Amino acid sequence: MPIDLLPSVEHFLSRRQRLLIGGQWVDSVSGETFDTLNPATGQPLCAVASGQAEDVDRAVQAARAAFPAWAALMPAERERLLRRYAELLERHKEELAQLETLDNGKPYQVAYNVEVNVAIGQMYYYAGLPTKLKGETYAVSSPGYHVYTRREPLGVCAAITPWNYSLVMAVQKIGPALASGNTLILKPAEQTPLTAIRLAELALEADLPPGVFNLVTGYGETAGAALTRHSEVDKVAFTGSTEVGKAIMQAAAGNLKRISLELGGKSPLIIFDDAELELATEAALWAIFANSGQNCVAGSRLYVQSGAYEAVIARLAQRATELRVGPGMEANTQIGPLISQQQLERVLAYVHSAEGRIVVGGERWGSVGYFVKPTIIGELSDTSRAAVEEIFGPVLSVFRFDTEDEVLARANASRFGLAAGVWTTHLGRAHRTAAALKAGVVWINTYDWFDPAVPFGGMKESGYGRELGTQVMDMYTELKSVWVKIE
Repeated sequence: MPIDLLPSVEHFLSRRQRLLIGGQWVDSVSGETFDTLNPATGQPLCAVASGQAEDVDRAVQAARAAFPAWAALMPAERERLLRRYAELLERHKEELAQLETLDNGKPYQVAYNVEVNVAIGQMYYYAGLPTKLKGETYAVSSPGYHVYTRREPLGVCAAITPWNYSLVMAVQKIGPALASGNTLILKPAEQTPLTAIRLAELALEADLPPGVFNLVTGYGETAGAALTRHSEVDKVAFTGSTEVGKAIMQAAAGNLKRISLELGGKSPLIIFDDAELELATEAALWAIFANSGQNCVAGSRLYVQSGAYEAVIARLAQRATELRVGPGMEANTQIGPLISQQQLERVLAYVHSAEGRIVVGGERWGSVGYFVKPTIIGELSDTSRAAVEEIFGPVLSVFRFDTEDEVLARANASRFGLAAGVWTTHLGRAHRTAAALKAGVVWINTYDWFDPAVPFGGMKESGYGRELGTQVMDMYTELKSVWVKIE
């Protein structure tokens, strides 16, 4: 049964969406717009302003003008404003979940019960950080000196966010940037701009000063590229593909702006013979099929020890065929569509060229929208494209292994290093594998859990820098050393 749209969501979709610059909603300089599509139907949801270089420059100048007063604001006052912002997110939870589902396609129950709650929790966490910034004093070996450090905001920050978790990833950057005393320009993925626009509206309602939070919607090659190379942007925070992350690194060289990158992954999940197999198999199922596999930490490489392999792959195949595929706004949907026709074609191309055996799935679901059946591929070589490259869809590659040393070597033989998972009841093995795996986060006997207090980020070509935790504040502040001669 379809979930009824809220009147506020219907009203939101009835308008043409604009840019937020300096506290004012404005059209793009060019007047151009683009349609954002419902991936469950392929039909337009509404028209959105297409920002370009001139609009980016206007937003940067507004953020630059607002920076001195915002940076000088008492930390307790920034906390008050950000807490009010978090309260507004909580008040509009249902609305945000519906917009996320319509624009991204994910099941509404997931958007409402998980993702919006994650975003709200993150904003409350960041709201408490302005008064927690601190420096240190040092016992230097030069007599007559008092030496200390200060944490100071960088200035104007740009946040470029992805389409797979558009609300959560936006809040994950808005919160620490503003808590640190920076001003911000948010550029959401062109495929999913709607929750970002609503976040901008709620920022105004929270009484954030004009220019502190600006929004420029548009395409990556125009608005996004203009932000990354702008000489008055002091920091770029990006979540997305490794290829785009490399381009941002090159663009940032112009003024040596700070960057933090959370990029692609091809995460291994390892199940040993001694694991609780029923729990491990269910975790492996959702590690890849949650959000239709469009997840940077998706457990897309499953390694199962030989003694458990047949039982695990049989159970996975059964469960995969039981998952309910359909539009996100249907109440019983578990697996929604992919984000676009382009992504649909990309995923199916990987499946059709796979060298292994298609255990289940491997086909488009339905004829409307961008759906792919949950797919499991076995008997792949470690060097096949489906085993090596990030597919970003509901496609699981399953491998057999014999020994601990063997599987660790194979799991680490990837250019990515974002996440990994291990299922075992052997305590020593759990800690050994956690230490040996080259990944920014390792889950033991669980998968895909996050908390605002725990830092997150990748190794190797999965990026660098950390989000979440108090460590994220290092990415949005400058460390200044102060020497005071007291004798």
